[in-house]
Amino acid sequence: QVQVVESGGGLVQPGGSLTLSCEVSATILTINSMGWYRRAPGKERELVATITTAGNANYADSVKGRFTISKDNARNTVYLQMNSLKPEDTAVYYCNAYASVYIIPAKYRDFWGQGTQVTVSS
Repeated sequence: QVQVVESGGGLVQPGGSLTLSCEVSATILTINSMGWYRRAPGKERELVATITTAGNANYADSVKGRFTISKDNARNTVYLQMNSLKPEDTAVYYCNAYASVYIIPAKYRDFWGQGTQVTVSS
């Protein structure tokens, strides 16, 4: 069983910063990439940022220059440093891991966390 546990959400004022963390664990686990998605009220879930185990990062245009994704491969942990937060960043943020749970890695699929609320408001 794969566990995806997020932490770090909360309430912050516009212009403030927050850091989200996500740790993925399982008895057998090979991760291809990890990332963050978000769902704002009344909207579809959207990609925020992803990063491969090789370190290649991808960002949504709306967060480029403000958010930074990073990882610790040894701990199967991904971070999202969010700076210059705006009210439109308010959403539930979900951690994603694209991984295999087979001894010989195969059948990669998405695993999701429960989500952590980020609210940007004065």
